[in-house]
Amino acid sequence: MNEQHEFWKDEYASDYIKKNTSFNHAKGVMCWKQILQKADNVESLLECGSNIGRNIGFLTEVLPEAQKSIIEISPEAYKIVTDKHRLKSSFNGTILQSDFPLSSFDLAFTIGVLIHIPPDDLLENMKKIYSYSKQYVLAGEYFNRTPVMIEYQGKKNKLFKQDFGKLYMENFNLKLVDYGFLWGHLYDDAGFDDITYWLFEKK
Repeated sequence: MNEQHEFWKDEYASDYIKKNTSFNHAKGVMCWKQILQKADNVESLLECGSNIGRNIGFLTEVLPEAQKSIIEISPEAYKIVTDKHRLKSSFNGTILQSDFPLSSFDLAFTIGVLIHIPPDDLLENMKKIYSYSKQYVLAGEYFNRTPVMIEYQGKKNKLFKQDFGKLYMENFNLKLVDYGFLWGHLYDDAGFDDITYWLFEKK
């Protein structure tokens, strides 16, 4: 594991769990309905970096019949999400360490995860996420036209902003289905902190 993995797995894990324990469920459900309004027939999904399952909770209401699976690096968060939610599959570790069958999920996605992956490792992780999807790939991340590192909780090299949508389109066989912005002024209490989201479909 690199320093970012160790940070999210151990050093900052408990603080991040506390940060994600309180949110507006109704607003979260509304956001996910917006994000997935152009996605059809999603019967299985994989969240890559679930933390304690905030998004899985929203999606349980938005897509109640869909089978839900997760990858989570923090053992503490992994126990919480797997105890709380009925999941088809789960993996405690990094995205790259995971080993689900290829093309086994209608939707594979990240929300606020790619921003924490070092730029040198980013494409390899995106390739893994892409490989798990048989139809849709979704990213909800902080946007910046050019790559930039931002201090996170006073620490360097833990948060990186860039145009993740462009990176997906330039490196994978995807077509853009939809994109949008969740303004933190309206949706911070649902856990959506000024993220831009891109929904892609495999060609």
